[in-house]
Amino acid sequence: MVEVEKMKVAVTSTGESLESQIDMRFGRCAFFVIAEIKDKNIKKIRSIANPNVDVGGGAGISAAEIVANEGVEAIITGNVGPRAFGVFSQFGIKVYRATGAVKDALNKLAAGQLEPLSAATGPMGFENRGFGRRR
Repeated sequence: MVEVEKMKVAVTSTGESLESQIDMRFGRCAFFVIAEIKDKNIKKIRSIANPNVDVGGGAGISAAEIVANEGVEAIITGNVGPRAFGVFSQFGIKVYRATGAVKDALNKLAAGQLEPLSAATGPMGFENRGFGRRR
């Protein structure tokens, strides 16, 4: 694994801060925490509310477009479907899987302790079938 010197990253999150937990859903996560990693340190944090939380279909593609338009080079999430993963592949955005606090996942990425995914982690629309759905 390679340590990250500089990278702009979006993390799916249940809240707006680094202390928030990673939201296991990509397309319907509550927030995206956008962070810049520079010299292995977390810099320039901001959060974006995800407008796709309650949409019927296409949440993954729409959410992927939102973060791609932010100019991120990587995504950290719990799960990602095939359509969103395809968007990331087209844009050359790496996808990482992690759990726990946003800050911990960013630090693991900076230290080279996360491996990028090579495929989606669930079928299309798995959030609608109850997996990872907010209760």
